[in-house]
Amino acid sequence: MQIVHPIQDFPFADWKKLLAIHLDGAFLTTKAVLPGMYARKRGTVIYMGSAHSHEASPLKSAYVTAKHGLLGLSRTLAKEGGPHGVRSHVICPGFVRTPLVEKQIPEQAASLGISEEEVIKRVMLGNTVDATFTTVEDVAAMVKFLCEYPSNALTGQSFLVSHGWHMS
Repeated sequence: MQIVHPIQDFPFADWKKLLAIHLDGAFLTTKAVLPGMYARKRGTVIYMGSAHSHEASPLKSAYVTAKHGLLGLSRTLAKEGGPHGVRSHVICPGFVRTPLVEKQIPEQAASLGISEEEVIKRVMLGNTVDATFTTVEDVAAMVKFLCEYPSNALTGQSFLVSHGWHMS
């Protein structure tokens, strides 16, 4: 979910709604699955962040705040869950051609006064290394890798899957 407004015009109800979906949902889901994971002494929790977990964009204050918040939740869970064999990560995709992104293309074109093709070329793919959208398959491969990783040597990390759109 994405709601865009300048900070000074951001309706507080929209701010709370977006944070509730992204952060409260992640927290409540995590809280629900931990007893079973702790009992089995193993598990991997993967949060769906965004390249915006690491960088900001104008008009996206609530979304960026929520995605940054997932980093803190994941890192805290990595520390708390480690003794119980539970790992935690955040996957941070770039632009994936989802219905949300499809909706943003004409909105950004209108907002920026450029064509939809220019939004795709310059805004969404301009900083990638290969002018390619991240795919659901790219993200799924990272999920699989993280779930299969054999130890707690890899925990509390964020992984950018963005064709180089953002690098850390």
